[in-house]
Amino acid sequence: MVFEPPQRLVRALGETAPDGDGWLETLPQAVRQAVALRELTVDRVQAPGGRTSLVVLVRRADGSPAVLKLAPPRFRPEAERAALTHWDGLGAVQLLEGPTTPGALLLERLHPDVSVRSLPEAKALLEAAGTLRRLWVEPPVGHPFESVAERTGRQAEAMRASASAEPDVAALVDAALAAREGLLAAPPEHLLLHGTFRQSKVLAGERMPWLAVGPDPVAGERAFDLARLVRDRVEDLIASPSGAASTRRRVKRLAESLELDQERVRGWTLFRAVESGVRALRVGRRKDAELLLEFAGWL
Repeated sequence: MVFEPPQRLVRALGETAPDGDGWLETLPQAVRQAVALRELTVDRVQAPGGRTSLVVLVRRADGSPAVLKLAPPRFRPEAERAALTHWDGLGAVQLLEGPTTPGALLLERLHPDVSVRSLPEAKALLEAAGTLRRLWVEPPVGHPFESVAERTGRQAEAMRASASAEPDVAALVDAALAAREGLLAAPPEHLLLHGTFRQSKVLAGERMPWLAVGPDPVAGERAFDLARLVRDRVEDLIASPSGAASTRRRVKRLAESLELDQERVRGWTLFRAVESGVRALRVGRRKDAELLLEFAGWL
């Protein structure tokens, strides 16, 4: 099997491992081993694919379609396995049974080119929010998932370092860090969250109309999970003369639709937008950073 990872994945992994990525070097062999172990037939590699994992469209020994997903350890594929096992197909892609290898997941085949993002904006937000609601459950006893406090604590340290190197973003970083401290002072709940939820993470399926994929699971309050969805289609918001007002209406509408505190949604949206913005600056994606930081300034 001739194998070539998508360039989007290669570039993205280069951002998170600038000194070289040993996982990419071993990926062709890992794919061959995973395919042979499960007696799979490869249809094709999904391209352009994602930024954190390789997705291969395959068929099982009985001819049924499936997806083989491989991700490096730093993107926590075993936590994804645990979350998908716990959800057991309720609102999320189904993890298929069979032999397992570290970092490789065999999943039900959805329609990889049809996401909620293909719908008109209002309908997309409605369907996405409904899917997200089904994922918010109590985590299993003794679960392996990091907490929102732990994950954002690491991010906060990186944000402080970035603010020192980029003084222009210092005020926004300070505001985001202050919002985080206030939100963590009295967390209202501790549920299993998707962790990186947005419209493109909801794909059309056969078993259910829409199912979530690609979680980076974390345990904490629901408002944290909703924050990434608020800024979906951020480029359209920035281009609109009413972008700031539309952003505030979206926060209000999503919070009300999911019965969440609007200020907590706004606070986590601010933190996550600034964190993503300064991270984009750090790796040289200045255009993305400018969009995210302008969006954050509206909050």
